Amino acid sequence: MIPFAAAVDWGTSSFRLWLLGHDGAVLAETRSGEGMMAAREAGFSAVLERHLEELSAPAGLPVIVCGMAGAKQGWREAAYLDTPAALADVIGRAVRVEDAVRDVRILPGVAQRDPDWPDVMRGEETQLIGAIGQGVSSGLVCMPGTHSKWARLDGTRIEHFSTAMTGEMFALLKSQSVLRHSLNGPLDGPGQDEGFVAGARDGLDNPAGLLGQLFTVRAASLLSGQAPDWCAGYLSGLLIGTEIAANRNEISTDPVPLIGSDKLCALYMRVLHMAGASGRLVDSTEVVLAGLTAARASIA
Repeated sequence: MIPFAAAVDWGTSSFRLWLLGHDGAVLAETRSGEGMMAAREAGFSAVLERHLEELSAPAGLPVIVCGMAGAKQGWREAAYLDTPAALADVIGRAVRVEDAVRDVRILPGVAQRDPDWPDVMRGEETQLIGAIGQGVSSGLVCMPGTHSKWARLDGTRIEHFSTAMTGEMFALLKSQSVLRHSLNGPLDGPGQDEGFVAGARDGLDNPAGLLGQLFTVRAASLLSGQAPDWCAGYLSGLLIGTEIAANRNEISTDPVPLIGSDKLCALYMRVLHMAGASGRLVDSTEVVLAGLTAARASIA
């Protein structure tokens, strides 16, 4: 089958490319660690063309890109749309890379310029385009990850959103803080679940106490002999619980769509349940592909 387009999700540290058929079916795919930082050194066009050649993509095949390739430090800046942002305008504001050897369009991100609540996203807006196409309607959407996003949708428009550095905080605290001494060992043992529930409950019940509760990881290790698996579970639960507590007023009785990895979303779903709410899994790869496909079809 002759591909219709190539779709690229170009992150800070990762690169994913799919060849798409006219019906949106994936004909071939490739991925690597050549995200924005690596591509700046090697050359964005060189990285893209090498991956297309490896997949035997036809010459002149158009490409649609989302993510950090459109940042100021990326290939070509695709200026942010301001909230409230109609998702159709995201597609309409795609930027063409003029010096590319083929038709390459980069989708813009979205900015929230409220001086009391400034925020930005790149890539997640494409997931939302795909999610809406798959039936996600108005309401709150959560996209767990290194920098988790919580977006309020009104139909096909992003009203406002917030970012929580939950994944990055876990990684930094685990590797670079005093807590690392309590996390030095196997982290997937039987105590992880107990620790996670305890941390999630503390985060939900007292989110304002996060800075003090973080030290519970170290104290529990020293005074109660809690093993690294319990400590890792507690830290994860505490951060996720605090994040969900911060968004509690936005959560309705409707299940919160969770767009991300199955494993991480399952943790968020569990804590949402502890908070008296619910969530439902939405496949992140499916929605980013649906968003990129819809964008390329609209441009074509």
